[in-house]
Amino acid sequence: MTSSNPSGSFTGSEQTPLYTPTSDERTLAILCHVLTIFFWIFPPLIIYLIKKNESTFVTDHAKESLNFQITFSIVAIVLFITIIGILLLWIVGIVVLVLVIIATIKASESKLYRYPFTLRLIK
Repeated sequence: MTSSNPSGSFTGSEQTPLYTPTSDERTLAILCHVLTIFFWIFPPLIIYLIKKNESTFVTDHAKESLNFQITFSIVAIVLFITIIGILLLWIVGIVVLVLVIIATIKASESKLYRYPFTLRLIK
């Protein structure tokens, strides 16, 4: 896999997969990201459990989306506990929305996307 964007940047990084994903794989990868806006962690978890042995492209996107949502949830809980953090939650929410949109676009372009600032808990 070759990296097109330097890792560690604010907007994340992208990689070209070793094979060209099918349109069904791209659709599932897109859904892994975009559905988290409405249903939190459940869509990538379900897609991961169903497709983990069938498609590496979908599996990579599902794991990345899951890791990002878990990381965001931890950050939101920590911010919610602090008084000043409650005021910052809306900024974090906007950043999360922007990053989910970027990930969705990268999935539609058949790229593997890595969110920035994400704990890689699911390997």
